[in-house]
Amino acid sequence: MTLLRTATHPWQPQGTVYGTLLNFQREWDLWAPRMHDDPHKAPPQQPVLYVKSANTFNPAGQDLVLQDGIQEVDIGASLGLVMGDDGQVVAGGLMLDWSVPHASYFRPPVKFRCRDGYLGLPAAVSPWSEAWAKLQIHVLCNGVPVQQVQLSMMKRAIPQLVADVNAFMTLQAGDVLMVGTDVLETGLRPRACAGDRIELQATGLPSLVQRVSGGAA
Repeated sequence: MTLLRTATHPWQPQGTVYGTLLNFQREWDLWAPRMHDDPHKAPPQQPVLYVKSANTFNPAGQDLVLQDGIQEVDIGASLGLVMGDDGQVVAGGLMLDWSVPHASYFRPPVKFRCRDGYLGLPAAVSPWSEAWAKLQIHVLCNGVPVQQVQLSMMKRAIPQLVADVNAFMTLQAGDVLMVGTDVLETGLRPRACAGDRIELQATGLPSLVQRVSGGAA
């Protein structure tokens, strides 16, 4: 199985892509007072995952096209971890986990997270590096910094997240596990609308640039 980009085609996932919720301490703390409410009545004990279906895959160089009257989207800056044959990380890259703004992150509705093109992909992924534990992802909108995501602030660091997920399911070669997306101090994520150019930057990884288009009512 070829996990990196070929010479002529941008990289795309060859397995299932999983996103992780509530894996940054700030968002966890904001939700903590409500974690004992219905329907769950307790904080989650295992990683909270969701699937980004294949229709969301948006290869490098393509726009995110807003449709159905949607005017803005949440910017989900994340690191995607590509799995090898042993269920361990072999590669990774910056990814844009777009979503339509919505209130609850306990049970993310498919219609908000799994719309066509809602996963911005890198042109290529890079070999695994232990330095990613302290990676900082800089998010720029039209050249202006709007967020800095620090992986050191994750509730589960990369090795623990991978181990905890593998404890209740099997990550297959080619699967991608995104470590999660952080929120701003307001509890919201930065947002983009048609005409915006979003760029993710992180030391040691290729930058990811994606434009947003469409958005007409």
